Amino acid sequence: MTRRLVVIGGDAGGMTAAARARRRVPDPSDLEIVAFERTEFTSYSACGIPYFVGDLVHDVDDLVARSPQEHRQRGLDVRTRHEVVAIHLDARSVRVRDLGRGDERDEPFDDLVIATGASPRRPPIDGIDAAGIYGVQTLADGVTVRRAVDDARPEHAVVVGGGYVGLELAEALHRRGLRVSLVEMGAHPMPTLDEDIGALVADALRALGIDVYLNEAAERFEADADGHVRSVVTASRSLPADLVVLGLGVKPNVALAEAAGIPLGETGAIVTDERMSTPVPGVWAAGDCVESRHRVSGGPVNVALGTHANKQGRVVGTNVTGGTAVFPGVIGTAVSKVCEYEVARTGLTEREAAAAGFDFVAATIESTTRAGYYPGAAPIKVKVVAERASGRMLGAQIVGREGAAKRIDAAAVAIWNEMPVAEVASLDLSYAPPFSPVWDPVLVAARKVADLCE
Repeated sequence: MTRRLVVIGGDAGGMTAAARARRRVPDPSDLEIVAFERTEFTSYSACGIPYFVGDLVHDVDDLVARSPQEHRQRGLDVRTRHEVVAIHLDARSVRVRDLGRGDERDEPFDDLVIATGASPRRPPIDGIDAAGIYGVQTLADGVTVRRAVDDARPEHAVVVGGGYVGLELAEALHRRGLRVSLVEMGAHPMPTLDEDIGALVADALRALGIDVYLNEAAERFEADADGHVRSVVTASRSLPADLVVLGLGVKPNVALAEAAGIPLGETGAIVTDERMSTPVPGVWAAGDCVESRHRVSGGPVNVALGTHANKQGRVVGTNVTGGTAVFPGVIGTAVSKVCEYEVARTGLTEREAAAAGFDFVAATIESTTRAGYYPGAAPIKVKVVAERASGRMLGAQIVGREGAAKRIDAAAVAIWNEMPVAEVASLDLSYAPPFSPVWDPVLVAARKVADLCE
């Protein structure tokens, strides 16, 4: 009898699971695979959305790695514009709404993959439902914002919240000629950074011409008679706004799972084991909607990144077809570009290390991305956090100009493998004047922290 695998969600986690399962079981008579996606897009780069809005990427199709039709040609029954509205575990079925026709029907499954992603946070602020206020998570969201910029020709934009996507969209909108303001309730943008590193990001935004208002929260949105946003009001000011982007982070889409009785974890995301199986037999989960283990702190985290979603989806696709694969956890590696600055982090910040109970030391160094005498050498600042007693590297943060950010990968490998900073300082990293000083900045920072551990 043919088994039936149903996938909820057509982006990274869901479609990677489906494609992996199909490669392992190529005969549809052995395994039928059906994927439901509520938008018209599948397998796209959400990380590329700010560059599409900023018109660095001109065609939205360039962000699509594999279209629904391409998936179908590979033996997957992909149904776009279909939204799963309920999961019935006892009946082993899902309730699906055809968004084009408006009707609903039940679809059976033997195995179920939940890859419902995440949604931008929309706090209960007065006026937040006004037209012109956007959260950007899906490619359809990006198309909507791009169309608003192209068609309405707004003059003033306000980004509320200084998360990665918010800052990238602030730069994108500035590039499109809008006057952009950033409102951040914390002391610095990018709250996943320590304050001293985050302050450099704020300086970069201001140097570009973006108005940055820190330690201020949006208290309400004011709209015109047509219901379109016209201003963002804080305790200190009223900022004109023809367009607002919410950069307050995302929350996992778990309503379906929760209503079905599938357990959630401390972070509010779906609980899975290292095989990406939920506590419910035959139900798997992957992507932004799941909870992962942080390999440094040991605690649960919900990290919305396509890198993890793809890896988790591959694990699901392997295991659902009888294989053995595990997802080993995360360490919070992330990288972004803000104006002329590259920003990166991995592992734990000082704040996170303290919360996890570590006795730690930290040091920050300044250097250059190339040999100081070589044309194009630019400033770089590297911060390293280490456990005091063992010297184990716990975290790193980098801010600099071109050539800075990808150095975080060396730190990520060291943290992943629990290397002490004294050993990191002796790593045989590459050197040539066009690429690095003779002492790479990561090695210099590690050596400085190692001295503090002695």
